[in-house]
Amino acid sequence: MRNSLGYPQLLSQLRQDDSLDLLADRIGEMLECPITIEDSNHQIISYSRHKENVDEARMATIMSRKVPDKIINSLWKNGIMAKLFESDEPVIVPAIEEVGLGNRVAVSIRKHNEVLGFIWAQINDKTMGDDQLHLLKEAAKLVKNLLLLQRIRKRKEEESHQEFLWKLLTGHLNDVSKIKHQAKRVGVNLDGRLAVAIINFENDITQAIEKHAYYLAETLHQVQVVSKLFDQNQLILLTRLRTEKEAMNALSGFIKDFINKISMRLQIRNISGAFGSVYHSPEHVHCSYKQALKVLRLKEKFPDELQQKYSFQEIGIYQFLDELYQIRVRDHYQSEAIKKLREYDLKHHTDLLLTLKSYLECDCNVYQAAQLLHVHPNTLNYRLKRVVEITGVNLKDPNQKITLFLDLKLESMNVE
Repeated sequence: MRNSLGYPQLLSQLRQDDSLDLLADRIGEMLECPITIEDSNHQIISYSRHKENVDEARMATIMSRKVPDKIINSLWKNGIMAKLFESDEPVIVPAIEEVGLGNRVAVSIRKHNEVLGFIWAQINDKTMGDDQLHLLKEAAKLVKNLLLLQRIRKRKEEESHQEFLWKLLTGHLNDVSKIKHQAKRVGVNLDGRLAVAIINFENDITQAIEKHAYYLAETLHQVQVVSKLFDQNQLILLTRLRTEKEAMNALSGFIKDFINKISMRLQIRNISGAFGSVYHSPEHVHCSYKQALKVLRLKEKFPDELQQKYSFQEIGIYQFLDELYQIRVRDHYQSEAIKKLREYDLKHHTDLLLTLKSYLECDCNVYQAAQLLHVHPNTLNYRLKRVVEITGVNLKDPNQKITLFLDLKLESMNVE
């Protein structure tokens, strides 16, 4: 290093700065390399000035104010992020040429076991000695104190956001002018197309799940997360969509990506997700929330049929099953056709009810249903003929077929 001061004096200078922007420059001058300070979601907090030999990854990060996804993914795949989350010691990061990342040294900024952010030093062909690594580690401690002050301010903002979000979710705010007034007061932008998404975890939320969930909510870019909160074992997200045309695909992609990443990183299973309809006005946010909750309930009742369904729109006729079920219970209704088939199967040891169910679920495609039941299509046709004879239903009548389909689904709800 060209700096004539010894490391004790350098550390003393470092402690005099009280600005994160100044700190990045100061650390860069001391270590004679470009410095980037980012939060735990890889958003840039500050970066030092640089003159030359800056790699593609640094420029892309500065331009977007965030580390690009391809770089984050490479760092996870190469085990770098795992090391930074596990230790407060500086980590040597070899170049990853395919994403334009040069040689670096990184250190996590942490409070006990919680990672608050990272400091990245682009070293190119240089090597850092023990004193330099120690200085980088000490710098992380100083940045930690400043980030904790930022967090206190941010937490107060989040508490206001969460209270406001609950008012929207529960429908306590339903006047557009009042909603916009309160949104402006707490700093929430509700312009555009809004939808509520819910990530449902099987068990209670741990600190690790909460940390990674917030991290993913900030770093996945299919949709913009306007506000978020945890409620027992659910992460509730108010999202904004860029275009109406891409809304369904964007939200479905976001939920699938979220579930895949948190499942892989934390080795947890049985996570489900759903979202309600997209609305142009914030007064309808509570409708989207109720719809997302309904999708989750129905996914539990019909896991095979709805496993890959995430939106209220795409579950189709399942939207109405809860209401239809209540009507059937109230009226003590029972399908005569299903009753006759069940009695016949019990007496003759046949599977006509299962045959009918499979046939209807395969959209009345004989060949698909036969394949599902592992029988020949001619056998299936013979069974369907017996179904008609026993019940008197007309399987060419769409109205009767839809009614039978619904009755079978409602019976499965009754079993549960």
